Amino acid sequence: MKLRRVAVLASLALAGIISTASPATAATVEEKLAVMSSWSQPTAASYDAWNSARQHQSDWASYGFDWSTDYCSTSPDQPLGFDFRLPCQRHDFGYRNYKAVGQFPANKSRIDDAFYRDLKAKCATYNAFVRPACTSLAWTYYQAVAAFGSVVVSDADLQRAADLKERGELAAAKARA
Repeated sequence: MKLRRVAVLASLALAGIISTASPATAATVEEKLAVMSSWSQPTAASYDAWNSARQHQSDWASYGFDWSTDYCSTSPDQPLGFDFRLPCQRHDFGYRNYKAVGQFPANKSRIDDAFYRDLKAKCATYNAFVRPACTSLAWTYYQAVAAFGSVVVSDADLQRAADLKERGELAAAKARA
């Protein structure tokens, strides 16, 4: 059992959400909702806890989570080389699992907000010259899920970001010269 799972279970137990849970017993809906809530907050700690669980899915088998993903749906998973796969995967996790327990409408905006936080965090890993292009795409992806529930990015959106990225790369080259 990984440290993060122990920490999540301990905090849930302290909150009175779970009494005893063993890997052999199926998690209750309340237990599942508590964990899903902890993994769908727009914070770095929430993302880290979800990502740790994603890497050790067998530890969470009793919860019956749906870990499937199509990443960024019909939009590029790595637009202009910016890797949005993990933010899209966590977003899919939230949508799929809240829908499965009939609690999606009440949680959609928080899942979408967490998605935007994850995208911006990813963009922060790129250099300052191309970061504006990444954050422009992050905003576009967020607006698409907030409005439509899925990521649908147009060629014009991608071209606008590509132009920003090119200007940033030129500025970086000038700064090095």
